[in-house]
Amino acid sequence: MRRKLIIGAALVAAIAALSVGQAALEARAALQTVEGPMFELDPFWPQPLPDNWVLGTVIGVAVDSRDHVYVVHRPEGIDAMTEGAAEQTPPLAECCVGAPPVIEFDPEGNVANAFGGPVEGADYIWPGSNHGLGIDAMDNVWIGSNGLDSHILQFSRDGEFIRQLGTPEQDQNSLSYEHFYRVAKVAFDNENNEAYVADGYGNRRVAVVDVDSGEIVRFWGAYGNEPDDDFEYTDDRTVGTGWASDVDPQPQFRTPVHCAEPSNDGLIYVCDRPNNRIQVFTRDGEFIQEEFYEPETLGDGSVWEIAFSPDDEQRWIYLADGKNSRIRIIERESLQEISTLGTGGRQPGTFQAIHSIATDSQGNIYVTETYQGRRIHKFVYLGDGQVARHQGAAWPSR
Repeated sequence: MRRKLIIGAALVAAIAALSVGQAALEARAALQTVEGPMFELDPFWPQPLPDNWVLGTVIGVAVDSRDHVYVVHRPEGIDAMTEGAAEQTPPLAECCVGAPPVIEFDPEGNVANAFGGPVEGADYIWPGSNHGLGIDAMDNVWIGSNGLDSHILQFSRDGEFIRQLGTPEQDQNSLSYEHFYRVAKVAFDNENNEAYVADGYGNRRVAVVDVDSGEIVRFWGAYGNEPDDDFEYTDDRTVGTGWASDVDPQPQFRTPVHCAEPSNDGLIYVCDRPNNRIQVFTRDGEFIQEEFYEPETLGDGSVWEIAFSPDDEQRWIYLADGKNSRIRIIERESLQEISTLGTGGRQPGTFQAIHSIATDSQGNIYVTETYQGRRIHKFVYLGDGQVARHQGAAWPSR
């Protein structure tokens, strides 16, 4: 008996030692650094909004040629009893009022202009659910709709209406050349004068539009397949594969297809959001490669939107992972994640649901939040250097 007790004690001690060793290894790994872009949160950007304005869910962000930052949000989602109390009749309180849907900020974070929303007698239908914002080579602003109206609006950077693309209130049809269905975002290949539409909350495709004519000229689905609206997804979440993984990759995009971003070297990076993957294509839709990020993520998925670093090679991809509340920093050539920025929370530099992301010419990152986040954050680029594997909120040093 004594011998058994001694052996048992030795085994317990050995297991404890292994546990301590594993904990030490994990702690050491957390402290390891890698070469990558360094950032610091700017807690004073943007400046306070004028006229008691408040934001609803901030559903898109883009940067123009002057490094002016545009956001689009949904003022109709503001809580009338609290945030929008001043808009009631009679007013419940002095504050607050929903800001116009599109707000332009100068580089210092001051409001330079604001426009948008339903206008009686206008030549356009304002989206019932605006979604995504893109800026073309002429600094025109393109706004999508993931509501049932399903069209795209184009404005000048000053807010003058230019045109409406697509026929509103159509049914799902991923093979249509005539209309979209619940657009997530529009991005631009300025060299070829084409727009890439993530036609993705109802349809299951990337649609390419001629910027001059506004016509759909081609489209494709996951892996370059013809999109199939009748495809039934197969999931085995009992084994922890999430919505999709490299073990069981889905042959079709899962709605929403949340972005389709052209790179400088002619590749198209597609955010297959709930399938937790980026897929890469040629301009003609030929599939090249894919990579999964946190593939066990359920619900909204992990791949919400991406932005490239502004260097000519676009060395880095910044991936907004709304469900896991962080920005993933990815080496574009390999598609491998090297670091993360931000974490979950309610303080500046922490997130509830990152929705959209953009970079300016200086390499700074702008991210917006949907759901109850309703904010925009700016992370200032400090150059490349040694960064932690998980950088956290990146608050400025005191």
